[in-house]
Amino acid sequence: MRESLFILLLACCFVVGISIDTITRTQPIQDSETIVSSGQAYKLGFFSPASNSDRYVGIMFNVPGTAHIIWVANRERPLNGPSGTVEILEDGNLAVLNGKKEILWSSNVSKSNNDTRAQLLDSGNLVLTDSNGISIWESFQVPTDTLVQKMRLSASLINLTSGKSAFDPSIGSFCARLNLFQIPQFFIWNNSKPYWRSGPWSGNTFIGIPGMNSAYRHRLYLQEDNSGSMYFINDYSDTSGMLYYMLNSSGVINQVSLDRNGYWNISWSSQESECDVYGKCGPFGNCNPRDSPICACLPGFQPRDREEWSRRNWTGGCIRRGRLQCERNQSASEDQGKQDGYLKLTNMKVPDFPEPIAIPEEECRSRCLQNCSCTAYAYYNGIGCMHWNGSLIDVQQFSFDGIDLYIRAVYSELDAGKRKDMKAVIASTVIVASLLIAFSAYICWKWLAKNKGGDQEVKLLSEDVIKMVNTVSDTVVRAKFEELPLYSYETLANATNNFQSKNMLGKGGFGPVYKGKLLDGQEIAVKRLSNSSSQGVEEFMNEVVVISKLQHKNLVRLLGCCIEREEKMLIYEYMPNKSLDSYLFDASKPNILDWRRRAIIIEGIARGLLYLHRDSRLKIIHRDLKVSNILLDEELKPKISDFGLARIFGGNQDQANTNRVVGTYGYMAPEYAMEGRFSEKSDVYGFGVLLLEIVSGRRNTSFYHDENELSLLGYSWRLWNETQATRLIDAAIYDQGIEHDILRYIHIGLLCVQEFAKDRPYVSAVLLMLTTEISNLPRPKLPGYTGRLGSPQSESSAQRDCSINDVTVTVVGGR
Repeated sequence: MRESLFILLLACCFVVGISIDTITRTQPIQDSETIVSSGQAYKLGFFSPASNSDRYVGIMFNVPGTAHIIWVANRERPLNGPSGTVEILEDGNLAVLNGKKEILWSSNVSKSNNDTRAQLLDSGNLVLTDSNGISIWESFQVPTDTLVQKMRLSASLINLTSGKSAFDPSIGSFCARLNLFQIPQFFIWNNSKPYWRSGPWSGNTFIGIPGMNSAYRHRLYLQEDNSGSMYFINDYSDTSGMLYYMLNSSGVINQVSLDRNGYWNISWSSQESECDVYGKCGPFGNCNPRDSPICACLPGFQPRDREEWSRRNWTGGCIRRGRLQCERNQSASEDQGKQDGYLKLTNMKVPDFPEPIAIPEEECRSRCLQNCSCTAYAYYNGIGCMHWNGSLIDVQQFSFDGIDLYIRAVYSELDAGKRKDMKAVIASTVIVASLLIAFSAYICWKWLAKNKGGDQEVKLLSEDVIKMVNTVSDTVVRAKFEELPLYSYETLANATNNFQSKNMLGKGGFGPVYKGKLLDGQEIAVKRLSNSSSQGVEEFMNEVVVISKLQHKNLVRLLGCCIEREEKMLIYEYMPNKSLDSYLFDASKPNILDWRRRAIIIEGIARGLLYLHRDSRLKIIHRDLKVSNILLDEELKPKISDFGLARIFGGNQDQANTNRVVGTYGYMAPEYAMEGRFSEKSDVYGFGVLLLEIVSGRRNTSFYHDENELSLLGYSWRLWNETQATRLIDAAIYDQGIEHDILRYIHIGLLCVQEFAKDRPYVSAVLLMLTTEISNLPRPKLPGYTGRLGSPQSESSAQRDCSINDVTVTVVGGR
């Protein structure tokens, strides 16, 4: 009897072991059940997106507190309730059935039998095998919107398709696939139109993706199988495999990875600016997100339709200003001795439709010159010589990376280019000479002051003088080399009606900001450094140096600067809807910012912050993220502004310390305000405050509830713990139908404002929480200032200084 019982228990264990990762005819799964891969990496089960009671069957990472879906079976036909099953049909197909046993989805394999089984592998691949163990269907062959490790995308059959939204997995309008024509490229398509392009594959990288260095080379590559078919593969070498690429409903591919703290982070995104949209500037147009407007014609070309171009409708592109020499009548006497040539453009994303030519680099130019229809050429190791015939489409200027592109130009354009280069040399020489004169003058002055025995006041003054000289000169040099336009005082005075008060848009720590209009009709915002400003030349220089290197749709664009006589001004693109606080806290505009717009604003701020922290060439900490520094464009989309306090981090630097703490009370993270330590997590704290302000419609810096609550954060925390967080929601946006979404945003906001930096998520994880459905977010801990100390409640400009031995240390400086 005991032996029989042992055999029975052993058999039961065997059955349970089989059911862990496998579905058979006798072992279906119901709504409350899952199967888990043998290595515990993935699971298959039922799920519902946020604010949606529909049920779907999907494969997801088997990570606690997350529901990152990598594949959906019944994305077009959801279940209406928890009565579904996943089972093997009599014909051997894998299927999803509802409570009425109607088939909502099937593997639809014609050559199957009734002795099949579906196994979830540790790669995340769901494989249907026949009685001989041969695969007859795989989920990797019919992906949805996600590319995981070891998954292959082909040029024809296997591609990614987006969902309709973050909460609706049904098929959307975007798809991503490999294009093998001429040189392999990766495309995102919006229905039948190209939306984004990676640039040609060099054998290691896609050369149209800046910064695609060795960190990416070992994760993405092309592979040819035995049949000669090419596949695009994500082969992340980390054994955890917790990295994937997802095509979202907006047509953007995000690279997502799991960090050591259990947060999912977006580490790369395919679209950082408007210039990443395919063909933004039309044929022969060049897109540079640092310029305003972002589109310009390539050298030697002019707008096809100037009226449409002035309206910023660039789709018509450009046409050549003059005829090429090879197109002219060679017998004309004035043409003798004049030849076409090439203008060199650096850091370029090369145009679409490259034609590879198997010739040495030294022949690449001459071969193109012999062909009158060859409009451009380039050479890149791993690809070789590339020629372009006809129109040049989807050209972009990067701030770094990219390659040299040579544009065919008429003789007159070549001559003009030489004159321009000569002017640049002369200008640079004058600047360098001015620097030397200024520095020499300072050395002489300091020597005289020292010999006169100047007192401490003179010593302090000398530090300000050298900072002024070095800063102004350095700003000019940097502006020159960054090709940042320099505006004259006269131009800006005319544009702003001599800085009349009626043109003033506002006033901050830097000084007043004026609205202006240039002669070409372009509206601008002019930020003028005030002599009484609490900020100085250092902040002015800092803003020029930092923001001149940035390019993102959610960052305000710097158009130029003015350094003339005693004047120091920054010129920005004009934001017609001013700052976010003018809408958020204005009782006369309660219905303009509905929940949909507020959610877009929150996501846009997060995307801009992610670019600063992770995706720009430099790691930048803003240090003054607040509601008045969020500007709104004509479509009420957000742009982060005011980089006077921003700091640039080195490649491996995670945090820094300062003895001069400056910022805005109510937005400064505790570790920064109290200890002078700042990092990415400091900006995340400010973002969390912003998020809670946007959801509640209340200012953190002026909020007061009762004697027990010192801030909006404290009030939010109390309501959250009492499960009454709905009371925090602005009455102007409250709707029971979207209550779940808003509460999720409040949850994320509280995660961002936790007291200790180590507990806060990185902004990449925050963005992922905002844009994807995560079933179990971590429980937030106590917010900053609500436990040990009260939060400062005013935006004071006061600062306390302790001066010892000629060194000034600012303890706290609010703005």
